Amino acid sequence: MDGRTAAVLSQFVLFCLRVLRAEDGGGWSSDFSLQDEGLCNMDVFDGRSLSYQHFIDRYAYSRPVIFRGLTDNAKFQLLCSKSNLLRHYGGRRVRLSTANTYSYRKVDVPFQEYVDRFLKPQSTNALGSDTLYFFGDNNFTEWQSLFEHYEAPPYALPHTSGAYSFGIAGPGTGVPFHWHGPGFSEVVHGRKRWFLYPPDKEPHFHPNHTTLSWVTETYPHLPEDEAPLECTIRPGEVLFFPDRWWHATLNLDTSVFISTFLG
Repeated sequence: MDGRTAAVLSQFVLFCLRVLRAEDGGGWSSDFSLQDEGLCNMDVFDGRSLSYQHFIDRYAYSRPVIFRGLTDNAKFQLLCSKSNLLRHYGGRRVRLSTANTYSYRKVDVPFQEYVDRFLKPQSTNALGSDTLYFFGDNNFTEWQSLFEHYEAPPYALPHTSGAYSFGIAGPGTGVPFHWHGPGFSEVVHGRKRWFLYPPDKEPHFHPNHTTLSWVTETYPHLPEDEAPLECTIRPGEVLFFPDRWWHATLNLDTSVFISTFLG
């Protein structure tokens, strides 16, 4: 078998594995998921159809945008299957944060315990301060062997560098409205619904209520002029948010995700 044939065969096998993993959610699927993906009123581009200069001119400093097929993280998706992560990281400790807006309690637990005990559907009446969420606070020494296989989005803001934040969370969980610097967020497994407002339009929300309660109680009654930008992103899709934009997230399934914060 010559080198070219071997390369083609390798890519075909990887494609087949990617399809299989996409169908079973990498082993992260559960009996419960949220079906309402909502509308998508954001700009969406396929692949690299948006040039870097147009990204800078039209979106980097002004509004969010979604990319489909911008990167090929098939291998990273395979490495993030449930069985693989538990095999390599199950005994290592991860730091959980409460899912509220202004203050965070931190709890360190073995990753296996997080999956067995905390990775479950969100209760509609739970408070953010009682919801422990695995996102960020990654020990980069321990997780480097995984992160080195992630292909970050090719667009970057001038004079910034990227820092990864990796997470896994159950259906119905998410982070309530907050803001920080710009970045990209990619879904690896599952689906994640996003809600965003510009810096000068602070949304109405309770900082200790979950996104699920906001979607259930507040979102349906918003006046038209207070509606957010929103969209649900799926595996392989990347959302960019500019600096200081308010955003909240809601995981519709058990989700694996990674963000690249630019600073």
